[in-house]
Amino acid sequence: MASWNALSPSVVEYFEGEDFYRCGYCKNESGSRSNGMWAHSMTVQDYQDLIDRGWRRSGKYVYKPVMNQTCCPQYTIRCRPLQFQPSKSHKKVLKKMLKFLAKGEISKGNCGDEPMDSTVEDAVAGDFALINKLDIKCDLKTLSDDLKESLENEEMKKERNSKKEESNELIHSQAIEEKLGSGEPSHSIKVHTVPKPGKGADLSKPPCRKAKEIRKERKRLKLMQQNPAGEHEGFQAQGQPPSLFPPKAKSNQPKSLEDLIFESLPENASHKLEFTRFLCNSPLEAENPPNGPESGYGSFHQQYWLDGKIIAVGVIDILPYCVSSVYLYYDPDYSFLSLGVYSALREIAFTRQLHEKTSQLCYYYMGFYIHSCPKMKYKGQYRPSDLLCPETYVWVPIEQCLPSLENSKYCRFNQDPEAVDEGRSKEPDRLQVFHKKAIMPYGVYKKSQKDPGEEATVLQYARLVGQACSERMLLFRS
Repeated sequence: MASWNALSPSVVEYFEGEDFYRCGYCKNESGSRSNGMWAHSMTVQDYQDLIDRGWRRSGKYVYKPVMNQTCCPQYTIRCRPLQFQPSKSHKKVLKKMLKFLAKGEISKGNCGDEPMDSTVEDAVAGDFALINKLDIKCDLKTLSDDLKESLENEEMKKERNSKKEESNELIHSQAIEEKLGSGEPSHSIKVHTVPKPGKGADLSKPPCRKAKEIRKERKRLKLMQQNPAGEHEGFQAQGQPPSLFPPKAKSNQPKSLEDLIFESLPENASHKLEFTRFLCNSPLEAENPPNGPESGYGSFHQQYWLDGKIIAVGVIDILPYCVSSVYLYYDPDYSFLSLGVYSALREIAFTRQLHEKTSQLCYYYMGFYIHSCPKMKYKGQYRPSDLLCPETYVWVPIEQCLPSLENSKYCRFNQDPEAVDEGRSKEPDRLQVFHKKAIMPYGVYKKSQKDPGEEATVLQYARLVGQACSERMLLFRS
């Protein structure tokens, strides 16, 4: 029999059968179904492999929805932070926070926020005394171009009015407000109409020029007046018209997520936001390998302090390939700051930061996506993102999944009908069992068992956790 030190310290106690309980989404009294186990301890690699098979933890309870039976199927969703670009609504949230910090301004209108993802019973059990190396305080820089942006918006309004007067081309702008985090730009659709009789183009006059060309010409002339020598040099060096904007401005370049989060604040800012991380109590065993992130792997509390008062706490798991968001809870008095969105954006930025040192850590897991629950579809707007196929456990871009989910709550996303679960349990006898203070393979353990239901329970567990985890984790049997 193997020694304790030679094996993973993951020790789990699997609960036979399926739990039936009230659904928190559609309120069905017995419609929600899942399999579950209690994690006495768990390595970060084992939990990484489990969430890649549809499991998720709430405190030390680790559960997997029975996808084809539960009333509200919950699909594991992950965002790809390296390609993530903040949407228009994300930018609004970040600017709202910065304006509040800089000037104390509170935006009017809808102050609603995303629902918290999970229960918070176990979150308060965190160890606040042990400060991790990752404990950092964010110095948000001054909000320098707030006024500039306002002036640019005014200039754009004037140009749009000018455009209507100078062009006979009808441009119908669709004011499509992006849904939370959609990442897809609003569209400007040109509709060309046939002139009405007697109101067509006057052929005695020069043809109309597009407003865009007129604006370019104005800016070119203005630049030539300001710096004629530089303008000439631009033509000589490049052999083409020079840039219409000074090189240092780059006003048309979209700001990165980090630019928006770490925008500068004035010295006399109205409020001060501090951001700290602490190790917290969870079944995950903290690990700090030399090639891992400076924080190490494990579970952390992320605390948001405003003027010395804690206003929100997020719980995250830092795993070998991802940052997994567990849940967030916050002071409802500050819901006008959209803390759910703000914290998610900070966690995406944090994942990108960790990736710089630990290249394989490149995903942000947002828990479960529930397409059948309108209030829980917001996670799908953090793009690009993928959903986990509940049958073959491969990742599929969410855009490919949505049409199927519109037709059916439960879907197999893998379009290959021949594809199977490659990580399935193929050799259940190699599953590790912890019984009577001894560790043994299931092939040895089952010889001493007379309960006919024992084998069915163990095989169900092996099927759900997969071959790799069944060989590493210790299944406790009394």
